[in-house]
Amino acid sequence: MAMKKKTATKRVSSTVATVAKQRAIQDRADSIAKKSAGKKKPAKAVQAGARRQPENPMPRQHLAKPGNERDLKVQPRFLAPDYAGSGKLEGMAAIVTGGDSGIGRAVAVLFAREGADVAVLYLDEHEDAQATLRCVEAEGRNGILISGDVKDPDFCERAVRETVDAFGRLDILVNNAAFQQHLEKLEDLSDAQLQETLQTNIGGYIHMARAALPHMGKGASIINTGSETGIFGSKHLLDYSATKGAIHAFTKSLASNLLSRGIRVNAVAPGPVWTPLNPADQTAEQIAKFGQDSDMGRPAQPEEISPAYVFLASPATASYISGIVLPVMGGPRG
Repeated sequence: MAMKKKTATKRVSSTVATVAKQRAIQDRADSIAKKSAGKKKPAKAVQAGARRQPENPMPRQHLAKPGNERDLKVQPRFLAPDYAGSGKLEGMAAIVTGGDSGIGRAVAVLFAREGADVAVLYLDEHEDAQATLRCVEAEGRNGILISGDVKDPDFCERAVRETVDAFGRLDILVNNAAFQQHLEKLEDLSDAQLQETLQTNIGGYIHMARAALPHMGKGASIINTGSETGIFGSKHLLDYSATKGAIHAFTKSLASNLLSRGIRVNAVAPGPVWTPLNPADQTAEQIAKFGQDSDMGRPAQPEEISPAYVFLASPATASYISGIVLPVMGGPRG
């Protein structure tokens, strides 16, 4: 009985000691926090690349949809002058939807630099698309422009036919075209907006993949543009976030479906990127702060995202990678 009492006393003593130790740690942390309160400076934007990128505030402006890159006061950076091509896509042919501007334009340029011919698909931003084509050709590769709406399955079939007729093959499909519109609450979501978002962002991806696959063989790949909103959600991008989550699921499902055919399917999930998409959506006041909540405290430039597409497209770098959603968010949270 005395032994039990002694053990119980020891246990209580040990518990009390642990509590005291934890409180001492807490007191020290509280003291440090109190001293540094009010002394914190606003976090500076992180620059981790080969050249300094634009930081907030971004220019206050609002564009009419679908948004033209040439109209942006600060032009997105897409040329990636420090990126040297090494033939990773030599002799291949690619389709890039939404290739007139933003991420799509940056991807088209790097694909060409790596040796691919590129079909640039776009809605009606003709001047922007012409600028992309000139950049593709400046890299020494062939390019074609195809204007139309990925919501239309007939257009997708035609675009693939024109690409194969022009280049004789199709090795890479980049599904990148997108529609987004912020809203305050779900009750504000019109049927027209819902259908535009669904049919462009997930319907268009499915139409394009279905049209492309009969022309793709072993070693080909499909890369879908997802989003951090498809992982974390976004309270003012309800329909857009839902489609991006669907894109991630579609990517994994199609990767599994095509595995035996040797066709890889992956997605890139960017954080905030400086493209016409957002100034054609949010107010000028909101755009001035665009991207400042990301881990790096600034929006990405398209040239900081496009190398991820090269990595996933190239059999030399990603032959054993299929079904992934690659986050490119400026940090673990984006």
